Amino acid sequence: MQIDKMKQRMDAASGKEMADLLIKNATVADVFNHEFIKTDVAVKDGEFISMGTRQAKEVIDAEGMYLIPSFIDSHVHIESSMVGPSEFAKVLLPHGVTTVIADPHEIANVSGADGIQFMLDQSENLPLDVRIMLPSSVPAAVFEESGAVLRKEDLEPFIHHPRVLGLAEVMDYPALLNGDPDMLHKINMAASHSMPIDGHLAGLKEDMIDLYRAAGVRTDHEVNTAKEAADRIQRGMYVQIRQGSVAQNLPAVISAVNQRNSRRFIFCTDDKHLDELKREGSIDHLVRLSIAKGIDPMTAIQMASLNAAECYGLHKKGAIAPGFEADFIMTDNLQTIPVRRVFRKGNEAAADGQVFTWDWKVPSKVKRNLLDTVHMAKFSEEQLALPIESGKKVPIIEIIPNQLITKKRLEKTSVKGGYFSPDIQQDHLKLVAAERHRSTGKIGVGIVKGFKLKHGAIAASISHDSHNIMAVGTNDKAIHAAIERLCELKGGMAAADQNGAILAELALPIAGLMSDKPYEEVMRRMEAIHHSLAALGFEEGFNPFVMLSFLALPVIPDIKLTVNGLFDVNTFTLVSY
Repeated sequence: MQIDKMKQRMDAASGKEMADLLIKNATVADVFNHEFIKTDVAVKDGEFISMGTRQAKEVIDAEGMYLIPSFIDSHVHIESSMVGPSEFAKVLLPHGVTTVIADPHEIANVSGADGIQFMLDQSENLPLDVRIMLPSSVPAAVFEESGAVLRKEDLEPFIHHPRVLGLAEVMDYPALLNGDPDMLHKINMAASHSMPIDGHLAGLKEDMIDLYRAAGVRTDHEVNTAKEAADRIQRGMYVQIRQGSVAQNLPAVISAVNQRNSRRFIFCTDDKHLDELKREGSIDHLVRLSIAKGIDPMTAIQMASLNAAECYGLHKKGAIAPGFEADFIMTDNLQTIPVRRVFRKGNEAAADGQVFTWDWKVPSKVKRNLLDTVHMAKFSEEQLALPIESGKKVPIIEIIPNQLITKKRLEKTSVKGGYFSPDIQQDHLKLVAAERHRSTGKIGVGIVKGFKLKHGAIAASISHDSHNIMAVGTNDKAIHAAIERLCELKGGMAAADQNGAILAELALPIAGLMSDKPYEEVMRRMEAIHHSLAALGFEEGFNPFVMLSFLALPVIPDIKLTVNGLFDVNTFTLVSY
């Protein structure tokens, strides 16, 4: 069958047989010679078969339009959009993204191998090509309280799946540094199949870059400065420039890109909420930002397509040329890159912001165990108390808006009756991490600075990467009410006023991470939650739910809160008050 199709493409290329599609009069991006050429392009059986005029069943006149390769997101957690793969595809395709390299470690931290299988099943037969990297670090660190543990033998059954590409971000750097056998076996498993291995080098020094490279790690998306980018490029890595909902690194990193090294840069979103994907886009947004920062449009297009394809061994993607999959975008402006039409394997998938979904075949059934993942022991407001000594400087987590890293501060705070009392004037709020997988009753309590809530509390069952429940607020009653509501919803997001009344909520019953509803309904719920923030006195220029979701991740400096307590990432130790 494959030989028959190859013969048909060859006959169409030589003119012996009709092509399926001919795009005439287009200005085509030649990402190999780094130039635009005026030519016709022909497609047969989902692949480009010629750069020139051919007889075709369908003809599109692209006069005045540019044809550019469609975009590839080189590292994304689909779960962070809070919808499943099919709804995610509906949002992404109109933005010209036709391929994503997805790491399902969010759902894997909750549901293990069943979570990986769910993401594979739900992304089958979509016009969005979803490739999977197998989670390397579930949990993210050995002391984490996640819902599952994935070892090498748990990953092996997936290794031969046609859409599995390699091993996802190696986050547990102490395991790598100490030569943990299971981590080494996972890396060797990928290497023995010539598969790429992703890195996660947040805050690590140059000697650790060497360690990761010695282990065969190829990429890093935790790059915050141009200097860090240069250090990784120097060692032969690919730098994934990231612009998501929290980590917005492109403005600081893009200056590292030049004519000599641009082929080692690719783009990713990592974690991005649904409303922001819909409003500003995905990789197309990064392309536009790069061009606005002075990057040549062809270079930006190349970074968003060919570079990513080559990094991950997707040899038929990333270019408009014979032998490549016919995944492309039609645009009429090389500065702002408006996505007019999107094609996947020669079939139109979206146009002018609208996606075509008439032939999608998506499994609708979700296993019951994925819909029942919030198992939290009953708790009282009294368990949220944080005893501290009056007049003593205590460790405080200071958030940095739109960054994953935090700062460790030592400050005096408000104390009443020997317990911490949230102080609006100092912007010292109570932060809570509550275990929700096995009803252990573990609750970590700390102090956070930077949220600037004036009333009430917010809570979510999304907390990278173990996905316990996180909450922040101005009083225990509001925090308790918001957490209790999440338990009733079996996961989600909630905002409560000062008296504990729920102002808005979004149910996320699939692993406590994703909705089972259409994306339009999810967006309406999210909009209601964002509106409720005004009643809590929130007026800052960042998404507080997204910031909250990363305050439990103990592999990104400087200080985080886990269900076991405050954790100093730099020393990898728990910190007491």
